[in-house]
Amino acid sequence: MFLSNLLKGQPYVLLTYMTGILPIAKYSSGSELNMFLEYTMATEEKYSRYFGFSVKEVDDIYGRFLAREKEPKITREGLRTWYDGYQTKSGERMYNPRSVVAALTNNNLGSYWTSSGTYDEIFYYVEQNVDAVRDDLALMVSGIPVLANVREYAATSMNLSTRNEIFSAMLVYGFLSYENGYVRIPNKELMDRFSDMLQKEASLGYIYRLTAKSGQMLAATRAGDTKTMEEILEYAHNTEIPLLSYNNETNLTVLVTLVYLAARDFYHMEREDKGGIGYVDFVFSPVVNKGDDCIILELKVDGTPEQAIAQIREKKYALCFASKLGEAPAYTGRVLAVGIAYDKKNKDHRCKVEVLEQARG
Repeated sequence: MFLSNLLKGQPYVLLTYMTGILPIAKYSSGSELNMFLEYTMATEEKYSRYFGFSVKEVDDIYGRFLAREKEPKITREGLRTWYDGYQTKSGERMYNPRSVVAALTNNNLGSYWTSSGTYDEIFYYVEQNVDAVRDDLALMVSGIPVLANVREYAATSMNLSTRNEIFSAMLVYGFLSYENGYVRIPNKELMDRFSDMLQKEASLGYIYRLTAKSGQMLAATRAGDTKTMEEILEYAHNTEIPLLSYNNETNLTVLVTLVYLAARDFYHMEREDKGGIGYVDFVFSPVVNKGDDCIILELKVDGTPEQAIAQIREKKYALCFASKLGEAPAYTGRVLAVGIAYDKKNKDHRCKVEVLEQARG
């Protein structure tokens, strides 16, 4: 109403150009603000290149950073992992501009989201309809996009009752990225925020209960305690997670992601990372302590953990750490091969952990 009185039909207004996060609230087709054309990154190609930093722009900025910084602690790949992941309707990749600038200014990769969008805001949207989005959150935190019908979200739309409305709001705020009809968590910066939420909110039910076991699961893996690992996986199986039918390795992937969620505090976790002569199911790269174990995890449905570890060895998946081992500071811990298998007939899990090698800096 304020904007309508200020701008609409006023003789002193020739053109109004506005930028912001929220679309303008409209009350009807004949509303007070029906004279605006709105452009968003997800729904319009025009002007989409102004919504963030393009790959080329980040390349240019990073080049200037290297020329200025005497002891750079940020890699170009680090910027991609932390702040890339958005996409315009035209298909161009986009980075979070504020976070890129903050990271390069401080010479430090980290989450700069807390100043522009908080954890409380994320959970506000989720808690409006936990039952509708719980399974989708489990999939997205596992790196799996989910189908969504993105709708217009206006400043007055605070009563969110469906999953599509919730995801539309989260997309507008930048918590999610949208591509070809699917929404997903765009990068590590946001993945860390979602992971934090899943571990703290008891209202998320089975997700919260499984993530509560994740610290114990990581400790058991490092210790080679396969008995405890199998007990945790059996506990997870017995919670009767709705979306886990175990018909394929994707279902097992979701389960493994949840029971290792606490590992994100110490590791950069990647799915289907290229390593050796194949693709690895999970790679855990230490980010806090370079002396921690590097972990390569392979999954098998109706197979054995021995087969999983044999595949890790035969396809030389440990080579995925080769280039990383040359970075400073280098990894100095062990490289662990972890095989996790589920037998659909006997309905049980088996685990095996072997030391592949000692990482050398």
